[in-house]
Amino acid sequence: MSPTARLILASESPRRRELLAAVGVSFRVIPSGVDETPRSGEPPSRFVRRAALDKGEAVAKLHPSSFVLSADTIVVTDGRILGKPSNRAEARRMLSRLAGREHKVYTAVCLLADGNGYRDLGTEVTRVRFRPLTAAEIAAYARTGECDDKAGAYAAQGAGMLLIDRVVGSFTNVVGLPMTRVVAMLERASLIRVSPAGPSWYVFSGGKS
Repeated sequence: MSPTARLILASESPRRRELLAAVGVSFRVIPSGVDETPRSGEPPSRFVRRAALDKGEAVAKLHPSSFVLSADTIVVTDGRILGKPSNRAEARRMLSRLAGREHKVYTAVCLLADGNGYRDLGTEVTRVRFRPLTAAEIAAYARTGECDDKAGAYAAQGAGMLLIDRVVGSFTNVVGLPMTRVVAMLERASLIRVSPAGPSWYVFSGGKS
């Protein structure tokens, strides 16, 4: 079986595709379509792990001979999950809530293979502090449209980096996929190994049977 057939990214996020591709890993994309709504009273740390696992299991059941990588990212402040804003007004309210304060970004990552029962699940937490922002700065950033489909209403890899004062932990986690953790997971599953030569950092190595 080809490398592309052995690893599936269960996400339609272009940020996650770019991060995974930057390592040189071969994969194909199959979004899960799983609902990402927290249950009543569900703590953020529990929700993000359940969401990542649900996404992975939905795709893995349909492709039992492949490894499936799934993830879910949330922004949390004051114990509350800030999802994707429904409109620009809500985006401005979210940004006002984050301005001048620290929040946490959680990403749960899951690697599954339904055919052999393989499962590796972990959560990365990064602390992000925004600098103080004026109403004019918040409105200007919202007008860029970059906040429209982003948890917490900002994109750390884009113009949103100008909102950030400090990051403690994995920066790629804030983008949507903690790559140090992901690479370790792929290595544990024997899906990749360090490339001895060539343009890619890693090469496909077959995967555990």
